[in-house]
Amino acid sequence: MSRFLRAGLVLLLLASCGGGGRFSAPRNLDDACAILRERPQYLRAMKATERRWGVPIHVQMAVIHQESKFIGNAQTPHRYALGIIPMGRQSTAYGYSQALNGTWEEYQKSAGGRGAKRDRIEDATDFMGWYFDQTTERLGIPKTDAEAQYLAYHEGRTGYSQQSYLAKPWLVDVADRVGARSVMYRQQLATCR
Repeated sequence: MSRFLRAGLVLLLLASCGGGGRFSAPRNLDDACAILRERPQYLRAMKATERRWGVPIHVQMAVIHQESKFIGNAQTPHRYALGIIPMGRQSTAYGYSQALNGTWEEYQKSAGGRGAKRDRIEDATDFMGWYFDQTTERLGIPKTDAEAQYLAYHEGRTGYSQQSYLAKPWLVDVADRVGARSVMYRQQLATCR
């Protein structure tokens, strides 16, 4: 085999190994500064969303952490009948923001454009900004209130207004953790900018 061909194969192999970065989680999910140093494209995307929709970066980060742990191609687990027969996924949630198919299509028609993809951080954060902006407009929840925004995000605006989350103590606990993580990220971001 010629040296040129071997070198080409090695380069091809290395290129194929290095492309998965957007689908893996950052190394330290408890340090906002470390996340943004490792993935500067996240900061650019979140700043753009903050400018366009007014949703603070720390709120975006806390919700993305809860929804996907910053894994770009995150999906819900498979369901199984009788414990062994695959029945499909638990929902159509996908990507950083875990947006459902129908809601994502609504976003694409309204604000995101047909080319928007749930596994692109720029599109995922813009989607969240769009969704939170509408939640603020319809329900009056401040964009800085990560806990309440998360409940409305998870349950849908109608579910939130009907307080469906009150029948789900586990979800109230999750939303509380999202709120606490938002505060932690806000404090960390104040020191690393």
